[in-house]
Amino acid sequence: MALRSQWGTRAGFIMAAIGSAVGLGNIWRFPAVAYENGGGAFFIPYLFALLTAGIPILIMEFTMGHKYRGSAPLTYRKMNKKTEFIGWWAVLVAFVISTYYSVIIAWAIAYAYFSIDLAWGANTETFLFNDYLKMVDPGQVGNLVPGVLIPLILVWFVVLFILFRGVRKGIEIANRIFIPALAIIFLIIVIRAVTLDGAMQGLQAFFEPDFSSIFSGEVWVAAYGQIFFSLSIAFGIMITYSSYLSEKSDITNNAFITGFGNSSFELLAGIGVFSVLGFMATQSGVAVDEVVSDGVGLAFVVFPAIINEFPGLNGLFGFLFFASLVLAGLTSLMSLTETYVAGISDKFNISRRKAVMFGGGLAAVISLIYATQGGLSFLDTVDYFINQFGVALLGLVEVALITWVLRQVKNLKNHADEISDIKLGWWFPVSLNVITPLVLGYMMFDLLRLNLLKLFDTPTGNYAGYSDTFILFAGWSVAGVALIVGIVMAATKWRSKEADSGYSDQKEAK
Repeated sequence: MALRSQWGTRAGFIMAAIGSAVGLGNIWRFPAVAYENGGGAFFIPYLFALLTAGIPILIMEFTMGHKYRGSAPLTYRKMNKKTEFIGWWAVLVAFVISTYYSVIIAWAIAYAYFSIDLAWGANTETFLFNDYLKMVDPGQVGNLVPGVLIPLILVWFVVLFILFRGVRKGIEIANRIFIPALAIIFLIIVIRAVTLDGAMQGLQAFFEPDFSSIFSGEVWVAAYGQIFFSLSIAFGIMITYSSYLSEKSDITNNAFITGFGNSSFELLAGIGVFSVLGFMATQSGVAVDEVVSDGVGLAFVVFPAIINEFPGLNGLFGFLFFASLVLAGLTSLMSLTETYVAGISDKFNISRRKAVMFGGGLAAVISLIYATQGGLSFLDTVDYFINQFGVALLGLVEVALITWVLRQVKNLKNHADEISDIKLGWWFPVSLNVITPLVLGYMMFDLLRLNLLKLFDTPTGNYAGYSDTFILFAGWSVAGVALIVGIVMAATKWRSKEADSGYSDQKEAK
């Protein structure tokens, strides 16, 4: 049996883990979430969520990957044969996300090019939807859009080339280049942003605390949700990455560095985004709350409009901003793709290159649907359903399974303590056994409640007012297929002898 790949250095692993955690959501989701949930006061529940859910789950997943030395499906199988499908479910969720995540990176590449001469013009909204994406009605596919297709091919070429080269020579080297470059570029953006007229107005809006908000359950759910969605938890990513660690690795320390590294970037992103929004509000003569946005609208409509108003070096600032999106996106896409590449390689006992060609190649082909004129509608719907009814539910199942069903917390804690400088105290089992599953359970209930309420706000009773047929095929079926295919993959026979080794923890637990 071939030896499992390993990271060349501890720093290489940490950069890869941070690179996976730091993605597009850190830049375009966190600032708005913090602002809408109490501003500066939001950091109280946010920090509490990081310490009671984010870092404990990171430690748990790091320990699982390190202890069982396998991809997510192999790790779950080694813990208990009946739970292998959870690993495949995570892999399939990562696969679905990678198919549309790659397209958003392609948009960022195109917009970095458009920044040079501000090709988006004065009406940035019309440019995005009509001139660039050439949108058709939801449910229609239309033709491939060359402006999306060409950078999309480049995205997949870069990512698959890196994965072809392996863990140490590919992923590690890429993250050693991309992460420092991202930090430097974004720091330049923030320094420029805070010097703009109105920047202090934006920062005041971002940091001004509304302490009454911390008594709201919705704010705490938002804090846990942000931590959960931003740390690459429950995708199988951190399990896979930690399976490449050496025998003597400080798991607990690595988890703290990754967790706080991700949060530091989110704070930096908030400072940059709200400085720029303050500038826009000042230029427009309106309050900051009138220009706050998030997601695709913030990145590809609001920011280009702001860049148009810059007092100088518009093109350079625009290029740097979209370059930062590209770098943040690539490091996350690499980790998403590596998750199913590792799973396929372990399951069918094939080489990494064959797994990359099959898994990555299939994802690249499927991503073409989002490069069509109807691509944005598909992307919007798939993203909504896979996050609402895939990621959140999967995270709850994962934590409840490991803590309440398999009762693995003590075993994982002992393993982490054996090789880590920081010993895990009472807060670790309490967080995983009590706080995290209860919060995730309530979060899932709240998501379902909010989604049911939203149904009455649209003419069709569906998300965003889409038709029943479109929601069925682009929404529910995608979320359902991720679970169904996961169960089918778990039932498929393993071609690796390693899959039948190591069930000692079940005996230990009993």
